[in-house]
Amino acid sequence: MNLESYIRDIPDFPKDGIVFKDITPLLASPEGFREAINTLAEEFAEDGITKVLGAEARGFIFGGALAYKLGAGFVPARKPGKLPWDTTAAEYALEYGTDSLEMHLDAIDPEDVVLIVDDVLATGGTAAAKAQLAASTGAEVVGLAFLIELDFLQGRRKLGDAKIVSLIHVR
Repeated sequence: MNLESYIRDIPDFPKDGIVFKDITPLLASPEGFREAINTLAEEFAEDGITKVLGAEARGFIFGGALAYKLGAGFVPARKPGKLPWDTTAAEYALEYGTDSLEMHLDAIDPEDVVLIVDDVLATGGTAAAKAQLAASTGAEVVGLAFLIELDFLQGRRKLGDAKIVSLIHVR
């Protein structure tokens, strides 16, 4: 199945010069969404994943579905102040300034085997922050899964030696 055919390019969004990769046609397609989730799950089926960590908002969509498919728990990473329990945070660089993600302190245990999930790998900052959150618990991060990777931004350089799987590459 050609998953790329489900991705719509939106020029100049959210600002001039950016070509936004709109995944909503893939999410709306039962066949396309199922293919994406099944393919990513197959890549990590033998890795003993116990937790899947995804950031809001599209990381929740892919992360929740992958956690279900892999028989693992799902851990949400959110913007500061959005989680109701004790949290830990990881900061990451933006074009101008920084941002951070938080997760509950008790969401991942040291014996967990973690898969980081998101829709797009761009510069790698958000994915690296999620990996840092998981690693800070003593858990093992065995992989990172993405629907789309923007290869020209070289985000995987920030992600260390863990297995990285991207279904669509934009060069």
